[in-house]
This record gives sequence, structure tokens and C-alpha cells, in this order.
Amino acid sequence: MTEARAGEEPADLTAAEHRMWEAYRTGSICDLSVRAADRDDPHGDHVWGPERSVRAGVVALLLLHGPPPVPGRVASLKLRGVRITGRLDLSGGSVSPYVELQSCRFDTEVQLSETRFGTLRLINCVIPRLEAARLHTEGDLHMPRCRVARGIRLTDAQIGTDLLISQAVVQKDAKGRAIAADGMSVAQDFQGELLETYGEVSLRGAKVGVSMNLRGARLRNPYGRHALNAPQLTVERTLYLTSIAMDYGPGGSGSSTPPYGLGQTPTRGQRAQRFECRGGLRLDDGRFGDAIDFYGARFVLTDEQEISLRRIQTPEFRFVGERPERGRVVVSGAKVVKLVDTSTSWPGPGGVSIEGFVYENLAPRGHFPLERRLAWVEAATVEYSPEPYERLAAVLRASGEDADAREVLLAKQRRRRATLPLAAKAWGHLQDWTVVYGYRPGRAALWMVVLWAAGALLFSQHEPPAIKEDEHPHWNAALYALDLLLPVIDLGQEGQWKVAGGWQWGAATLVILGWILATTVAAGASRVLRRG
Repeated sequence: MTEARAGEEPADLTAAEHRMWEAYRTGSICDLSVRAADRDDPHGDHVWGPERSVRAGVVALLLLHGPPPVPGRVASLKLRGVRITGRLDLSGGSVSPYVELQSCRFDTEVQLSETRFGTLRLINCVIPRLEAARLHTEGDLHMPRCRVARGIRLTDAQIGTDLLISQAVVQKDAKGRAIAADGMSVAQDFQGELLETYGEVSLRGAKVGVSMNLRGARLRNPYGRHALNAPQLTVERTLYLTSIAMDYGPGGSGSSTPPYGLGQTPTRGQRAQRFECRGGLRLDDGRFGDAIDFYGARFVLTDEQEISLRRIQTPEFRFVGERPERGRVVVSGAKVVKLVDTSTSWPGPGGVSIEGFVYENLAPRGHFPLERRLAWVEAATVEYSPEPYERLAAVLRASGEDADAREVLLAKQRRRRATLPLAAKAWGHLQDWTVVYGYRPGRAALWMVVLWAAGALLFSQHEPPAIKEDEHPHWNAALYALDLLLPVIDLGQEGQWKVAGGWQWGAATLVILGWILATTVAAGASRVLRRG
């Protein structure tokens, strides 16, 4: 391309470039498509010749130093069905005009590092690679339905309004990352519905001002540990990693600006595509202002990979996807207000870690009986830990389910018993058989009645002589048996009669059983008082 001064049309423009130049001045679309679906598809195999090609240098000249608009019009670059040859490099530049490229092909990577835009829309384009570290846009960055062969880099980029990459297909770069966007800031929404990635999506320390939507996305990373690596991610509203309803309209081709939110989370029986993550997911230390939603999500992990949600904070956590067959779900140290889950969404023993997991309310979807909730706690604590049981009991008690809370604390004592030495284990069994560790006080009264009746029946067969012939109460077998059973209260019968032989052994047995019963009742009562 011959050298040209700012705003001056180069002398060696091709016919296609001249059309683009004139369309820029009027803000109209330069459409080089031929109106044939198979030949206009940028992702197809049909070769686009010189009649549909413009040089990247001419595009850069228009964007950085373009001519003034026709009076009464606004200059903007709008291309459709165009092949951009050569390397488009706008690094460090400031692009004032509105830019919208539809169904275009780039021969080589697009370099936008530290470039400033108003709004940039690349729609249904073929891009070998997008290098846009520290990109700054005042408005949107849209890349719906684009295909990127060697990754997107948006490290420390600042998007003034919305980032839209719905239905894009992104392959990995040389470092195994499909999207590298550590430290990126999006002022409003991040829309990635039906996104497909093959490599790591890295969003470490990224910030999203409203919601982040990956409904129906398919994130795959067979090359590394994480498919989504986003520790310290901040989303001011909701992070959607959910299924998407598929009965939506795909939108028209007028401005080709796709609508926000191609679909919603599906209802029961509605045709849907799941969010699928083939590789680890890491959201450690994330902050989510409204919720994290995993409705209908599917995770395909190896034994070493995790759904890692360590120390996240959010008002609502909806873990209602498919149960991962392998790998682990880790919510250690997480803090949520409401836990929404199902009995079938959590892995089995060894597949869950909930140490230090704080939740205040339970809102299960579907049938989630207490025995399955206890199995969830047991599966998450390979080695005994009291804290998960106490947390669950506190949440149940706060919701008015006192009987269930007692069952949880009883399960905690039985689990703890298995870790004790033999003598302590035997004492634990005794407390369980007699007063159920104090959580069922009616059991103690029942044992007392049974032992009293047995003692009364025993001593009704024998009236022993009095120790003092001239000073003794009237013999009462039932009262005598009760006096033996109660270790503290004196009813005036014990110590007044000469009991010998086998009757003496019977009396001693009642005394021992009374002390054991009283001790276990006291231990259970103290445990209940400490709990209160």
C-alpha cells in the first residue's frame, strides 16, 4: 500500500477497498457477500478471492486515521462477507469509529494489545488468534459465533459495558489456554451461552459488574488440569453454569447484534443443552453477589480433578447438577446463606469435602430425607469430624426441626464412638442402649420402670427380717426396689432389712444398675445442656 496522509485515500486501493472506504465515510455496510449460503459461510471451505479481499493495512488506516464522514453522516467501519489479508495490528492505538464485522475472515492473528475502542463487534468471524491484552473499550466487545483457532487473550482488559462470546468456538493457544483473561474487568454482563472451548479458560481475579452467564457452554480441556480456572472471580450478581432452554429464536441478521440471553434456564420437560465441564473447575475465594447456579450442569473429571469452591462467598449456592462420577467436590471454608441441592447431585464417600463449610438455610429440591443428608455428611468426612454434624444440627434447629437436629447429633456421637478406645467405646454403647446419649430422655424413664417392676416382682417373693426388731418401717417390696434404684434419694427402706444370700446379690444388682442409669442420664443431660 502506498503511503497516504491521514484521511487521504491511497492511490492503489482495489475495487473492494474503495467500496469499503466509501462505505466508511457514510457509516453504511460494505457487503461483499455473494448471497449464496455455501459460498458466504466464513467457516466453510470455499475460497474467497481478491474480489472479496481487503488488506489489513487499509483497515488500520481507516480505523486510526480515516477520512472525515460525509456531511450529516457518522463514520463507522461495517463489513460483511469480507476477507482481511495480512496482519491487523492496532496495538496501542485509539479507535474512535464504531466497528462491526459480520461473517468475515482474517488470514492471520488480530493484534489489539492496549488498544482503545468505543465498541467492537466481531460477529460470526474466523480469527486465527485474538491478542488483546489490556484492551480498553468504552462500550461492548462482542464476538458471538466466532471461531478462533489459537486462543483469545484478554489479560487485564477493561470492557466498558458487555462482553458477549455466545456460541463462539475457541481452540487452545501454545500454552494450552483457550481464553486467557486474568484480571479482566467487565462493567456489566459477561454472556457466554453455548460457548465451546478446547483448552483452559483462565479468569483469575476477573471482575464482572452484573451477571456472568455460561448457560449451555461446553468447556473442555484434555490438555491440562482445569477447564475453568477462575480463583478470586468476582461477580456482582449471579454466575450461571446451567443448562439452557433451546427453544429460542436465533435472531435476525439486520445489525447481527445478537440479543442478550439467547435462552433461559429450562423448566422440566423443556428441550435443553447442559452446561458441560470436561476438566477441573476452580472458583476458590470467589465472591458472588446473588448466587452460583449449577442447575443441570454436568462435570466429567478424572480422579485427580476437582470442582473446587474453597472459601467462596455467596447468598445462594444452587448445586443441582449431575453427580460427578469421578473427582471431588470441595466446598471447604465456603460461606453461603442458602444451600439449594438435591440428594443425587453430590458424589459418594471420598468425593466430597465440606470441612468448615458454613450454610444457614437448607432448601433441597425434590426428596432429600434426613438419612440421605446424614449420608452426605458421612461421605464428606472420611475421618470423623464433629463440625459438619454440628453445623447441620444448628441449621435444622434454626428452622424448627428439633427432632431432626437431635438425630444428627446422635449420629455424631455414634460416629465418634467408632474412633474411641475399647473401654470408652463400651461406655458409649451403654449410653446408647440406655438413654440414647441423652437425646431420647423417654428411654431413661422406660428403663427405670422396667427395672423397678423387675425389682418389685423379685422382692415381692421374700420379706427379709428387720435389722432392728422394734424400729423399722412396714415392708414394701415396690418401695424397697425403688429405694435401691435411686442412688441419691432415701425412701427409708434401704438399710432397714437383713438381705442375705441370693437376695443380697439381687439388691446389689439393682443398686449397680441404678447408678449406671443415673450416670448415663447425667452424662446425657450435661450434653443436652452444653448443646443448649
